[in-house]
Amino acid sequence: MALPLTYNFRNVLVRWRATLATILGIGLVVAVFVLVQALAVGLEKSASNTGDPRNIMIVRKGSTAESTSMVSLAQLQIIRYWEQIARNEAGVPLVSADVITLISQPRIDGRGEANVSVRGLTPVGMALRPQVKLISGRWFTPGKREVAVSQKMARRFAGFHVGDSFRTAGNTLTVVGEFDGSNSAFDSEVWMDADETRSLFDRQNYSSLLVRAASPQAGQEIVSRIEADKRLPLLAGPEVKYYGDQTATAMPIKILGNFLATAMSIGAVFAAMNTMYASVGSRTREIGTLRVLGFRRRTILAGFIIEGALLAAIGGVVGCLLALPLHGVSTGTMSFNSFSETVFEFRITPWLAAKGMIFAVVVGIIGSLLPAIRASRLPVITALKSV
Repeated sequence: MALPLTYNFRNVLVRWRATLATILGIGLVVAVFVLVQALAVGLEKSASNTGDPRNIMIVRKGSTAESTSMVSLAQLQIIRYWEQIARNEAGVPLVSADVITLISQPRIDGRGEANVSVRGLTPVGMALRPQVKLISGRWFTPGKREVAVSQKMARRFAGFHVGDSFRTAGNTLTVVGEFDGSNSAFDSEVWMDADETRSLFDRQNYSSLLVRAASPQAGQEIVSRIEADKRLPLLAGPEVKYYGDQTATAMPIKILGNFLATAMSIGAVFAAMNTMYASVGSRTREIGTLRVLGFRRRTILAGFIIEGALLAAIGGVVGCLLALPLHGVSTGTMSFNSFSETVFEFRITPWLAAKGMIFAVVVGIIGSLLPAIRASRLPVITALKSV
């Protein structure tokens, strides 16, 4: 005999109080699961948006990030005029020697301080990063104690708006512009002149080199040439790959998300199980009637599991809807590579929403399994005699 699905669906509506409690419980669990995973997706999206496929990033061998890398002036001079490097209209090689350092700044909401990444770069460096757009003020003037700040960082830290000044390393820096990094890693930075950065923070070396290859073949030749030159203990590779590899910050968040999902799913399973046990207890005579009408035990078992999965699926939809308003909301965390503030956005993708739905249905099925087995094993006579 076919599954008594009409009976199971009607019970979802008739017992609406228990149904609502189960849906909300599972919905909250799914919302937390989706939001924590959306943090990791946002971090990965920020890294994937960073870089130009024509650019080659050069750092010291063994360094895990630009902040731990060193490139000497002598190494810069060796590389700067290679024929494989593209030049601009004025014939200047498209090479930017960057300096990365950290400063501590107070948050705009007064909740303590955090490390901020300062990138010292040349005007050529700005040309090599076309995704970064100036949105207010102007770019810094080389040789002056001026900075341009990411718009998202200006919203998070005090003294970062155009016209403001802040002190660091015993000197005062003036904010002359705000830029938009197009949801890239550059949204987490403050920019100033490279040589001024070296002078201000007493740095003898640069942190990295960013070069524009004249062609894809020239890019491969630059990488091979650096690997073959014993004077250059450096590591070169595509800029997009470098930033794509800088997603280690997302891993702890993913682990945390999976841990929270596991812990909360256990609670959700017991909540669903409790609801289904109560449902079976209140429907004992109905289950006996179904048996008398000819429904097999496995049919009743499947019907109750489907009922639990249906409740969980509705809860999954509710959870995704609860999480959706935070899509695109900017937030930040500490990068485990640079130990500075990293700004990114919650990203709730269709696949992430699908994972939330699958997670909810699995919770519903597991939570319904034991009550469904109990319902299917009820003796017919005992069930019909129950009050």
